[in-house]
Amino acid sequence: MGRLDGQVVIVTGASAGIGEATARRLAREGARVVMAARRLDRVASIKNEIEAEGHSAIAFSCDITSPEDRKRLVRETLAAEGRIDALVNNAGYGQRGPIEMIPVEAIRRNFETNLFSLIALSQLVIPIMRKQRSGRIINVSSVAGRIARPLSSVYDATKHALEAISDGLRGELAPFGIQVVVIEPGFIATEFLQVADEVSRPVIEQAGPYAQFYEGFKKGYSRMRRLAGRPDDIAELIARALTVERPRPRYAAPRHARLFLALKRFLPERLFDYFLNRQAGITPDKVETNRKSLDAG
Repeated sequence: MGRLDGQVVIVTGASAGIGEATARRLAREGARVVMAARRLDRVASIKNEIEAEGHSAIAFSCDITSPEDRKRLVRETLAAEGRIDALVNNAGYGQRGPIEMIPVEAIRRNFETNLFSLIALSQLVIPIMRKQRSGRIINVSSVAGRIARPLSSVYDATKHALEAISDGLRGELAPFGIQVVVIEPGFIATEFLQVADEVSRPVIEQAGPYAQFYEGFKKGYSRMRRLAGRPDDIAELIARALTVERPRPRYAAPRHARLFLALKRFLPERLFDYFLNRQAGITPDKVETNRKSLDAG
C-alpha cells in the first residue's frame, strides 16, 4: 500500500523532466496518475511503462493553454475516476532575454502558459475539491519565483506571480479543506534549458547592445550545471507535499536552491544584486567595455 493509495492526481507537463518524474513517483506511491501533456506519444509511452510496473496511469493529450483541452481534461478525469484529489501544476517554459528586446506578445505567451493557464485549470478543479471537502494544489514555481535575474526577468515574473496567487489561494481554500503548496526547484538537469534556448533564440540573435553579456550568461549556466539536481529530487518534494498531514507552504530543492534563497533573505540588497549580476556575466568590466564600444559606435 502506497502513501497515496487510490488518490487521483492530475500532473501537467508530464511528458518529460519534473512532470515525468513526478508521475512515475506518485504512481509508485499508489496514486492513480492522470498525465497531461501536448506530446501524447510520449505520455502514452510513460503510461505503458508505469502500468507494466503494476501501477495506474491515464495519458491525456492536452495543450494547457487551450480552454477546451482544460475542460476536457477535468471532465474526462471525473468520468473515469469519479474524483480529483490533487492537481500538480507543472507545465511551463522559460523566456529569456533583455526586457527591452523581447516582443510584448512573447511576454504575454509566457504568462499565458506559466500563469493564466494554471489559474484557469485550478478554477476548474477547486469546485470539485470544495465539494469533496479535501484536495491539494501543488504549484511548481522556481527559485526564480523569489529571485529575479538579469536576462531572465520575464520567466521569473511569471513565477513571482504564481507564488502570489498560491499565497492568496492558500488562505481562501483552507476553510474548505484544500491545501496549496509551492515547490521551488533550483537548477535541475532537464530539457527545460534546451526549450528555453529555442524559444528565446530570435531575441538572443538580435540582442544588440546586450549581445556580449550572453557569453557570461552561458558561462554562468555552465557553472550551475555542476550543481544541477535531478527531476527525482523535485518529484520527492511533491510526493512529500501530497502525503504529509500538514504540508509546509513552500519546499525548495536541491541544496543550492535553499542556499540562494537564504542569501536573498540575509544579504543587503545591493550586495545580492552584485552577486546575481556576476552569476549572469554582467560584471563591472563588461559593463564598462560595453559602454565604450557603444560610445565609439
